[in-house]
Amino acid sequence: MTALTHRFIQAVDYARIAHAAQFRKGSRIPYIYHLLGVSSLVLEYGGSEDQAIAGLLHDVLEDCGGDHLATIRAQFGDGVAKIVDDCTDGTAESKDKPKTDTDKFANWVERKLVYIAHIATEDRGSLLVSACDKLHNARAILADLQGDAGDLVFSRFTAGRLGTLQYYEAIARVMLERADPADRRFHELAREFDRAVGQMHAHAGAEARVPLGKETLVA
Repeated sequence: MTALTHRFIQAVDYARIAHAAQFRKGSRIPYIYHLLGVSSLVLEYGGSEDQAIAGLLHDVLEDCGGDHLATIRAQFGDGVAKIVDDCTDGTAESKDKPKTDTDKFANWVERKLVYIAHIATEDRGSLLVSACDKLHNARAILADLQGDAGDLVFSRFTAGRLGTLQYYEAIARVMLERADPADRRFHELAREFDRAVGQMHAHAGAEARVPLGKETLVA
C-alpha cells in the first residue's frame, strides 16, 4: 500500500494554484478534477507517492509553462520532475507559437508522433502516469460521446474526430505492446485503456481502428 505524506498535499496545492484559471475542455469543471482523477488512477494501479504526485503535476509544463520544471524539481525531487517531463509533449510556450489553424494542426501532428515514439521506450515509472492520464481522458471523451455532446465533443480538439481517434488508437497499441503479463496491474491498465478506446471508436461510428502514423496523417 502506498503511503501518502505531506508532499502529496503540497502537490495538490501546487496543482490547484497553477491551474486555478483553467477548466476542462467544453465545460466549467475546474481542471484540477482531471489531475485528481489521474493521481487516483495512479494509486489504483499501484503507483508510488512520486508517481501520484507526478499525476497531479503532469500538465503543469504543458498548460502553465516550462519554467515550472525547475520549481517542481526543487520542491518534489528529480524523480517527480523526470516523470512530469516525460509526460509533457510540448510546453505552453511552444504550443502557443502556431497561430493559424493549419500551423496548429501541423504542430499537433509533430508533437503527437514524437510522443507516441517516446512512450514506446519511456521509463516504466513514467509510463504508468502517462497511461493513467490517457485513460482518464479517454473515459471523459467516451462519456461525452454517450451524452448530450455526441460527436460534437471532437470539435474541442485540434485534430477533430479522425485525428483524435487515430491518436488514441496509436497510444493503445503501444500500451498493449508494453504490457507485460508479469506486471499484473499495468497489464490490466493497458487492457482497460484499450477497451475505452474501442468504445470511443464504436460510439463515434468509426469503421476501423487506425493508428496515427506518418502513413495515416489526417488532413
